[in-house]
Amino acid sequence: MDHAITLRKAGGTWTLRAGGAVLAESTTALELTEKNAPPQIYFPCRDVAMALLEPSNHTSHCDHKGTAHYFSIITKSTKLANVASGYANPTEALAAIKDHVTFQTSDQVTVERI
Repeated sequence: MDHAITLRKAGGTWTLRAGGAVLAESTTALELTEKNAPPQIYFPCRDVAMALLEPSNHTSHCDHKGTAHYFSIITKSTKLANVASGYANPTEALAAIKDHVTFQTSDQVTVERI
């Protein structure tokens, strides 16, 4: 079974907004493209306001990436459960996503290139 994953530097400056606030801005984000899925932007943890992310007990496993650990975003008015994920120990092929976090976008969470 062919499962193509491409990882490259995401050009430009990327931001993450949630609850009306900018929680991340990065010029060194990575773009992961996986077959039959939209591209995902991975922000280096050093560029994310990690104090606003609460670790969750939720995990998922991908044979190609490893085990994802999830986070909830805590805003002034709400908790956005399990909208962020990262790989503490990704597979060797995707080692570059270690210490990075990606976000599920919605009407409350936006990731955009500025």
